[in-house]
Amino acid sequence: MDYEFKKNTLDGSYHAVFSMGHEALGRWLIEEIGKDFAKMDSILAQIGALKNSTQEWRLIGDELTLSLQDNEALIQANFLFSEDDDEYEEDLHLYDEESMSLCGFEDFTLVLDAWRAFVTRF
Repeated sequence: MDYEFKKNTLDGSYHAVFSMGHEALGRWLIEEIGKDFAKMDSILAQIGALKNSTQEWRLIGDELTLSLQDNEALIQANFLFSEDDDEYEEDLHLYDEESMSLCGFEDFTLVLDAWRAFVTRF
C-alpha cells in the first residue's frame, strides 16, 4: 500500500492520497480522525487488545466506519450498511473500491503512526 500525506498551505487542509484499493483509508484519516490524538490512541489500544482474537470492535463515524477483527482493519462507507437500495437508481452502480479499504493490523498501525507524525508537524 502506497500513500502520501500533504498539507495545503493556502487553507491548512490535510490530504491523504492512497494507492488504488485503499482510497477509503485516506478519506477516513481526513474526515474521521484528523488531529484527534485521543481517538488514535484508543484505536491503537483496541488493536493491541484484539491481536490474535476473533472479537470485533467498531468505530462508527459520520461517513465511514472502522471495523477491527481477525487481525484486519476494514474501513467502509456508512452507506454500504444501508439496506434501502431503492434510494439508488437501477442503472447507478456504486464504485465500492473507493468506499472500502482492508489491511492488516501491522500496516494499519504503521499508517496511523505516520499520520500522527504528519499532523503533529503542523
